[in-house]
This record gives sequence, C-alpha cells and structure tokens, in this order.
Amino acid sequence: MDKKFTTRMMAEIGAAVALAVVLNFLKLWRMPQGGSVSLEMLPILIIAFRWGAGAGMFSGLVYGLLQLMFGAYIIHPVQLIMDYPLPYMMLGTAGLFSIRENDTIKPLKIFWAVLAAGLLRLLVHILSGVIFFSSYAPKGQNVWVYSAVYNGSFLIPTIIVTYVVVLIVMKTLEKK
Repeated sequence: MDKKFTTRMMAEIGAAVALAVVLNFLKLWRMPQGGSVSLEMLPILIIAFRWGAGAGMFSGLVYGLLQLMFGAYIIHPVQLIMDYPLPYMMLGTAGLFSIRENDTIKPLKIFWAVLAAGLLRLLVHILSGVIFFSSYAPKGQNVWVYSAVYNGSFLIPTIIVTYVVVLIVMKTLEKK
C-alpha cells in the first residue's frame, strides 16, 4: 500500500527527479530518431521501491514533464503524453512488487520488478512508434516489428544496466 505524501517523500522525489534529469544527459548510447541508453530510470525505480507505486508514478510523471524542456520532439498532443510522461509513469509500477523477504532485499524480486516496469515503458514507446512514427519504417516492413526493434534496441540494454545498478544501490541502502 502506498504511503501518504510526506515532506521527506516529496524531498526524495525532487532529488530523484533532478538526478534522473542529470543521468539523462550522461548517455551511454543514442539512437538517431530519439531514445538512448542511460541510467535515467534508476532514481524513479528507487523511489518506487522506497515509497510505493504512487510515489514512483508521480516521480515518473514529473520527470516526463521535465523532459519536455530538454529537446522534446512533439508532433501531436497524444504523442507528447505517450513519449514523455506516460512511459516514465510506468516505471513506478515497480513499486507494486514486494522486493523483500524477511527484511532482506531479494535480487530476483528486484529483477522481476525492473523487468516488468521496463517492459511497460517499452510497450508505451512501441505503441507511440506504431501510431505516430510508422513513416520511419522501411518500405514493406511491418510497423509493429520496426517499432519493437527500434525501441527495444535501446530500452532492453537500458533495463539490463539499470537492473545491475538498482541492485547495487538497494543492497547498499539495505546495509544502512
């Protein structure tokens, strides 16, 4: 169950969103039409694990809206929602998972939570690609396949890298 929004929670959310913005600028790899491999998901997932899905989704919403200030590519109001706030809100769903057992963080539970949240983000980006960017697909190629391959090519590595770093951070927090 989600907790009441407290001053401490809001301060952590603010710091997490700011960190996500900074991490977004530190790209490991960038795609030609948008999308990149970075650790931007990390702070949102940490908030989801610490405070629950509601706080995680709120963090994703705020981060997605902030991304609009940093080079957003907008062709339609619905595409704006599908490419910016909505996919990052999906990351907050990681907070629905119980990652502890007997007060110990379980790596496999974190894996499933990060994977599920990351795949929900991927699904939203795939839908946006099919609806709004199908003209980028090579002639004769299925737009669903094109969008899945394009978005998966940066989001799957992002999910993997983020999982490793989330695991390190959560294990470090557990020891404190």
